[in-house]
Amino acid sequence: MIHQTAIIDATAKIADDVSIGPYSVIGADVEIDSGTWVGPHVVINGPTKIGKNNKIFQFASVGEEPQDLKFSGEISYLEIGDENTIRENVTISRGTDDGCSVTRIGNNNLLMAYVHIAHDCQIGNHIVFANSASCAGHVEVGDHAILGGFTLVHQFTKIGNQAFTSMGSIINQDVPPYVVVASNYGKAGGINKVGLKRSGCSDEVIRAIVNAYKILVRSKKPREQAMKEAAELISQYPEVKYMADFIINSERGIVR
Repeated sequence: MIHQTAIIDATAKIADDVSIGPYSVIGADVEIDSGTWVGPHVVINGPTKIGKNNKIFQFASVGEEPQDLKFSGEISYLEIGDENTIRENVTISRGTDDGCSVTRIGNNNLLMAYVHIAHDCQIGNHIVFANSASCAGHVEVGDHAILGGFTLVHQFTKIGNQAFTSMGSIINQDVPPYVVVASNYGKAGGINKVGLKRSGCSDEVIRAIVNAYKILVRSKKPREQAMKEAAELISQYPEVKYMADFIINSERGIVR
Protein backbone atom coordinates (compact mmCIF):
# COMPACT_ATOMS: atom_id res chain seq x y z
CA MET A 1 0.00 0.00 0.00
CA ILE A 2 3.07 2.29 0.22
CA HIS A 3 4.59 3.27 -3.13
CA GLN A 4 8.26 2.47 -3.52
CA THR A 5 9.14 6.14 -4.14
CA ALA A 6 7.50 7.37 -0.92
CA ILE A 7 9.86 8.40 1.90
CA ILE A 8 8.76 7.31 5.38
CA ASP A 9 10.65 8.32 8.53
CA ALA A 10 11.61 5.43 10.79
CA THR A 11 9.65 6.94 13.72
CA ALA A 12 6.38 7.24 11.78
CA LYS A 13 3.58 4.90 12.85
CA ILE A 14 1.54 3.83 9.85
CA ALA A 15 -1.39 1.39 10.07
CA ASP A 16 -1.05 -1.68 7.87
CA ASP A 17 -3.83 -0.73 5.45
CA VAL A 18 -2.82 2.91 4.92
CA SER A 19 -2.15 3.82 1.28
CA ILE A 20 0.65 6.28 0.48
CA GLY A 21 1.19 7.44 -3.09
CA PRO A 22 4.29 8.14 -5.17
CA TYR A 23 6.85 10.70 -3.94
CA SER A 24 4.99 11.50 -0.74
CA VAL A 25 7.10 12.29 2.34
CA ILE A 26 6.03 11.24 5.85
CA GLY A 27 8.22 12.84 8.52
CA ALA A 28 9.19 12.04 12.07
CA ASP A 29 6.55 11.55 14.78
CA VAL A 30 3.66 11.13 12.37
CA GLU A 31 0.86 8.67 13.17
CA ILE A 32 -1.65 7.61 10.49
CA ASP A 33 -4.52 5.35 11.45
CA SER A 34 -6.38 2.65 9.54
CA GLY A 35 -8.04 3.25 6.20
CA THR A 36 -6.43 6.60 5.44
CA TRP A 37 -5.36 7.29 1.85
CA VAL A 38 -2.48 9.67 1.11
CA GLY A 39 -2.08 10.64 -2.54
CA PRO A 40 1.10 11.44 -4.47
CA HIS A 41 3.43 14.34 -3.61
CA VAL A 42 1.96 14.92 -0.14
CA VAL A 43 4.20 16.12 2.72
CA ILE A 44 3.19 15.30 6.31
CA ASN A 45 5.44 16.43 9.16
CA GLY A 46 5.09 15.80 12.87
CA PRO A 47 4.27 15.63 15.59
CA THR A 48 1.01 14.92 13.76
CA LYS A 49 -1.71 12.39 14.49
CA ILE A 50 -4.18 11.49 11.72
CA GLY A 51 -7.23 9.30 12.37
CA LYS A 52 -9.14 6.75 10.34
CA ASN A 53 -10.41 6.83 6.75
CA ASN A 54 -9.10 10.24 5.74
CA LYS A 55 -8.29 11.16 2.12
CA ILE A 56 -5.38 13.54 1.54
CA PHE A 57 -4.87 14.61 -2.05
CA GLN A 58 -1.74 15.59 -3.96
CA PHE A 59 0.46 18.53 -2.97
CA ALA A 60 -1.12 18.98 0.45
CA SER A 61 1.23 20.16 3.22
CA VAL A 62 0.08 18.80 6.58
CA GLY A 63 1.67 19.39 9.99
CA GLU A 64 4.30 21.90 8.88
CA GLU A 65 5.79 24.50 11.23
CA PRO A 66 3.44 27.44 11.95
CA GLN A 67 3.75 30.65 9.95
CA ASP A 68 4.44 32.68 13.07
CA LEU A 69 7.56 34.80 13.67
CA LYS A 70 7.35 34.02 17.40
CA PHE A 71 7.75 30.30 16.72
CA SER A 72 11.23 29.16 17.74
CA GLY A 73 11.15 25.44 17.16
CA GLU A 74 9.24 24.38 20.27
CA ILE A 75 7.35 21.10 20.16
CA SER A 76 3.79 21.55 18.93
CA TYR A 77 1.13 19.31 17.47
CA LEU A 78 -1.52 18.70 14.84
CA GLU A 79 -4.45 16.36 15.47
CA ILE A 80 -6.82 15.33 12.66
CA GLY A 81 -9.84 13.10 13.33
CA ASP A 82 -11.63 10.63 11.06
CA GLU A 83 -13.33 10.71 7.66
CA ASN A 84 -11.90 14.05 6.52
CA THR A 85 -11.24 14.93 2.87
CA ILE A 86 -8.25 17.21 2.34
CA ARG A 87 -7.97 18.30 -1.27
CA GLU A 88 -5.14 19.58 -3.45
CA ASN A 89 -2.67 22.19 -2.10
CA VAL A 90 -4.28 22.44 1.34
CA THR A 91 -1.91 23.67 4.07
CA ILE A 92 -2.41 22.88 7.76
CA SER A 93 0.04 24.11 10.41
CA ARG A 94 0.89 22.77 13.85
CA GLY A 95 0.22 24.79 17.01
CA THR A 96 2.41 27.20 18.98
CA ASP A 97 3.39 27.85 22.60
CA ASP A 98 1.56 31.15 22.28
CA GLY A 99 -1.67 29.22 21.75
CA CYS A 100 -2.71 25.80 22.99
CA SER A 101 0.23 24.09 21.22
CA VAL A 102 -2.25 22.03 19.19
CA THR A 103 -4.10 22.60 15.93
CA ARG A 104 -7.18 20.36 15.90
CA ILE A 105 -9.45 19.25 13.07
CA GLY A 106 -12.44 17.07 13.93
CA ASN A 107 -14.32 14.54 11.83
CA ASN A 108 -16.13 14.45 8.48
CA ASN A 109 -14.82 17.77 7.20
CA LEU A 110 -14.26 18.77 3.57
CA LEU A 111 -11.30 21.07 2.93
CA MET A 112 -11.35 21.98 -0.75
CA ALA A 113 -8.31 23.02 -2.81
CA TYR A 114 -5.98 25.74 -1.47
CA VAL A 115 -7.60 25.93 1.97
CA HIS A 116 -5.28 27.14 4.74
CA ILE A 117 -5.71 26.25 8.42
CA ALA A 118 -3.19 28.15 10.53
CA HIS A 119 -1.61 27.36 13.90
CA ASP A 120 -3.76 26.71 16.96
CA CYS A 121 -7.06 26.62 15.03
CA GLN A 122 -9.82 24.48 16.50
CA ILE A 123 -12.00 23.09 13.72
CA GLY A 124 -15.13 21.08 14.57
CA ASN A 125 -17.04 18.44 12.62
CA HIS A 126 -19.01 18.27 9.35
CA ILE A 127 -17.59 21.61 8.14
CA VAL A 128 -17.08 22.63 4.51
CA PHE A 129 -14.23 24.95 3.59
CA ALA A 130 -14.72 25.90 -0.06
CA ASN A 131 -11.75 26.63 -2.34
CA SER A 132 -9.14 29.03 -0.90
CA ALA A 133 -10.97 29.70 2.37
CA SER A 134 -8.34 30.57 4.98
CA CYS A 135 -8.26 30.74 8.76
CA ALA A 136 -5.53 32.72 10.53
CA GLY A 137 -4.17 31.56 13.88
CA HIS A 138 -6.33 30.69 16.89
CA VAL A 139 -9.62 30.60 14.93
CA GLU A 140 -12.48 28.39 16.17
CA VAL A 141 -15.07 27.02 13.73
CA GLY A 142 -18.19 25.24 15.02
CA ASP A 143 -19.87 22.12 13.68
CA HIS A 144 -21.71 22.16 10.33
CA ALA A 145 -20.42 25.62 9.39
CA ILE A 146 -19.80 26.38 5.70
CA LEU A 147 -17.10 28.84 4.61
CA GLY A 148 -17.55 30.03 1.05
CA GLY A 149 -14.71 30.28 -1.44
CA PHE A 150 -12.01 32.85 -0.62
CA THR A 151 -13.41 33.51 2.86
CA LEU A 152 -10.71 35.04 5.06
CA VAL A 153 -11.01 34.70 8.84
CA HIS A 154 -9.04 37.01 11.16
CA GLN A 155 -6.99 35.50 13.99
CA PHE A 156 -8.77 34.76 17.29
CA THR A 157 -12.18 34.90 15.59
CA LYS A 158 -14.93 32.40 16.42
CA ILE A 159 -17.52 31.07 13.97
CA GLY A 160 -20.53 29.37 15.52
CA ASN A 161 -22.29 26.15 14.62
CA GLN A 162 -24.11 26.11 11.26
CA ALA A 163 -22.96 29.60 10.29
CA PHE A 164 -22.50 30.31 6.58
CA THR A 165 -20.14 32.76 4.87
CA SER A 166 -20.58 33.82 1.27
CA MET A 167 -17.81 33.88 -1.33
CA GLY A 168 -15.10 36.43 -0.62
CA SER A 169 -16.23 37.31 2.90
CA ILE A 170 -13.67 38.90 5.20
CA ILE A 171 -14.45 37.94 8.79
CA ASN A 172 -12.87 40.09 11.50
CA GLN A 173 -15.49 39.63 14.24
CA ASP A 174 -17.23 36.58 15.69
CA VAL A 175 -20.04 35.03 13.67
CA PRO A 176 -22.92 33.82 15.88
CA PRO A 177 -24.39 30.35 15.30
CA TYR A 178 -26.78 29.96 12.34
CA VAL A 179 -25.96 33.40 10.90
CA VAL A 180 -25.28 34.00 7.18
CA VAL A 181 -22.45 36.46 6.49
CA ALA A 182 -22.08 38.32 3.20
CA SER A 183 -20.04 41.17 1.65
CA ASN A 184 -16.33 41.90 1.81
CA TYR A 185 -16.15 42.90 5.45
CA GLY A 186 -18.63 40.38 6.72
CA LYS A 187 -22.07 41.68 7.64
CA ALA A 188 -24.89 39.58 9.05
CA GLY A 189 -27.38 38.83 6.29
CA GLY A 190 -29.94 36.55 7.90
CA ILE A 191 -30.13 33.02 9.24
CA ASN A 192 -28.80 29.87 7.57
CA LYS A 193 -32.28 28.35 7.16
CA VAL A 194 -31.15 25.81 4.56
CA GLY A 195 -28.47 24.43 6.85
CA LEU A 196 -30.85 24.31 9.80
CA LYS A 197 -33.47 22.40 7.79
CA ARG A 198 -30.85 19.94 6.57
CA SER A 199 -29.84 19.26 10.17
CA GLY A 200 -33.43 18.48 11.13
CA CYS A 201 -34.54 21.69 12.86
CA SER A 202 -38.29 22.13 12.93
CA ASP A 203 -40.02 25.18 11.47
CA GLU A 204 -40.86 26.27 15.01
CA VAL A 205 -37.21 26.23 16.09
CA ILE A 206 -36.14 28.07 12.94
CA ARG A 207 -38.76 30.76 13.58
CA ALA A 208 -37.47 31.13 17.14
CA ILE A 209 -33.89 31.50 15.89
CA VAL A 210 -34.98 34.10 13.32
CA ASN A 211 -36.79 36.10 16.02
CA ALA A 212 -33.79 35.88 18.33
CA TYR A 213 -31.50 36.97 15.48
CA LYS A 214 -33.63 40.09 14.95
CA ILE A 215 -33.29 41.00 18.62
CA LEU A 216 -29.73 39.91 19.40
CA VAL A 217 -27.98 40.74 16.13
CA ARG A 218 -29.92 43.02 13.79
CA SER A 219 -31.42 45.40 16.36
CA LYS A 220 -27.94 46.60 17.44
CA LYS A 221 -29.34 47.18 20.91
CA PRO A 222 -27.02 47.09 23.94
CA ARG A 223 -26.25 43.50 24.82
CA GLU A 224 -28.00 43.50 28.20
CA GLN A 225 -31.18 45.04 26.79
CA ALA A 226 -31.25 42.61 23.88
CA MET A 227 -30.79 39.65 26.22
CA LYS A 228 -33.73 40.80 28.35
CA GLU A 229 -35.97 41.13 25.30
CA ALA A 230 -34.98 37.66 24.09
CA ALA A 231 -35.19 36.06 27.55
CA GLU A 232 -38.34 34.04 26.81
CA LEU A 233 -36.89 32.61 23.59
CA ILE A 234 -33.60 31.86 25.37
CA SER A 235 -35.35 29.94 28.15
CA GLN A 236 -37.64 28.01 25.79
CA TYR A 237 -35.26 26.96 22.98
CA PRO A 238 -31.80 25.39 23.59
CA GLU A 239 -30.70 26.50 20.12
CA VAL A 240 -31.42 30.13 21.00
CA LYS A 241 -29.64 29.75 24.34
CA TYR A 242 -26.57 28.47 22.48
CA MET A 243 -26.71 31.54 20.24
CA ALA A 244 -27.13 33.89 23.21
CA ASP A 245 -24.27 32.28 25.14
CA PHE A 246 -22.03 32.62 22.09
CA ILE A 247 -22.82 36.36 21.86
CA ILE A 248 -22.35 36.93 25.61
CA ASN A 249 -18.94 35.24 25.54
CA SER A 250 -17.69 36.95 22.37
CA GLU A 251 -14.50 38.92 23.01
CA ARG A 252 -14.15 40.44 19.54
CA GLY A 253 -17.76 41.54 19.14
CA ILE A 254 -20.05 39.98 16.54
CA VAL A 255 -20.82 40.71 12.91
CA ARG A 256 -24.01 42.73 12.45
